[in-house]
Amino acid sequence: MILDPVSLLTAIAFSSTALMLTMFMAWLGLRHDNYLLSWSIGLLSVIVGVILFSVVGDHYDPLLMFFSFGFTVVGTGFIHAGAIQFRPGPVPVLRLIGLGVAFNLAIALAFVTGFSGVGAIIGNLALAFYLVISGANYWHIRAEARPSMITIAVLYWVSALSFVLCAIALAADQQWQLTGRPDTWAELFNSVVVIVSLTGIGAISLTLNQSRSARHHERQAMTDPLTGLLNRRALFAKFSAARLETRMAVIMFDIDHFKSINDQHGHQVGDLVLEQFGALVRENLRHGDIAARLGGEEFCVVVRNIDQRSANRIANRIRSIFADSSVPSGDGIAQTTVSAGIAIAGSGGESFEHVLALADAALYGAKLAGRNCVQDAATRLVA
Repeated sequence: MILDPVSLLTAIAFSSTALMLTMFMAWLGLRHDNYLLSWSIGLLSVIVGVILFSVVGDHYDPLLMFFSFGFTVVGTGFIHAGAIQFRPGPVPVLRLIGLGVAFNLAIALAFVTGFSGVGAIIGNLALAFYLVISGANYWHIRAEARPSMITIAVLYWVSALSFVLCAIALAADQQWQLTGRPDTWAELFNSVVVIVSLTGIGAISLTLNQSRSARHHERQAMTDPLTGLLNRRALFAKFSAARLETRMAVIMFDIDHFKSINDQHGHQVGDLVLEQFGALVRENLRHGDIAARLGGEEFCVVVRNIDQRSANRIANRIRSIFADSSVPSGDGIAQTTVSAGIAIAGSGGESFEHVLALADAALYGAKLAGRNCVQDAATRLVA
């Protein structure tokens, strides 16, 4: 028989080992991707469970059978934890531990009371449960990469179905007490499905991980690490080659007397001031507006479809809130203010550099006017 159980179990063990080593090596290179470590630990536990399950065929021992299910359930629990970590958000550690303990206690109780077949049914259903909710995690984040996420979810669910069929086959044959490794059509089907699913899920997951890593490095290259806003390079890459739309405003901000803040309170406090201002800018912009730190204490905001009055209102709101804020330091309170200059693109389709230069000139005017104020490039009025 070509599809004999031992050959299929051996194939599962080898596939799992190759995938485990690949994911572990990937984690060593990207230590912040903890889901890779969870998957590696889970696959290692599954491998142990599969090996024990294959040994049961020649030397049946209820204890050996219990541990084969125990290791496999624990491993699948870790794989589920990795699926949760792959989806941004908190990891319910206590719930995961509770589930693992509950499943293994239920399996152990069945084996201890002599109903090893019931224990096998519970084990198969536990594995199916983990796979169903793991697939649901990918389904919920399918917008990130729809075809890949949906494919992974479906592979998890098909694998879950194969374990449910194993449980149904045992119950249908009334195998409440096992005398050997379960040997049904469902077991063969399950082995084939697991091999295909392992290969598919592993390959797609690694591809998604590489894609995420590439996007992460791209974001790092285009983001100011201190404030989380765009950096100068990203801002100019976005606008330097284009003509600005009519009614697009460029607002330049410069934190007043920033050098004296660093000199008096230290660079750590200066960094806190920059972080605080970056957060303030982000909180007061509309969806679609763009903010960047140009370097040092200079910031630039690009706002679409806005008139002079509204642009002044935004700049003054940020200026006013920042003036009322302060940053505690070891030698007192660092009081902060900011000056701003505004320029709005007209109907002539001005370049970004031109409008930025106008905003920068208006900012210089606000500095000369006494700082902690906003100047408009069109009217030269200080607010």
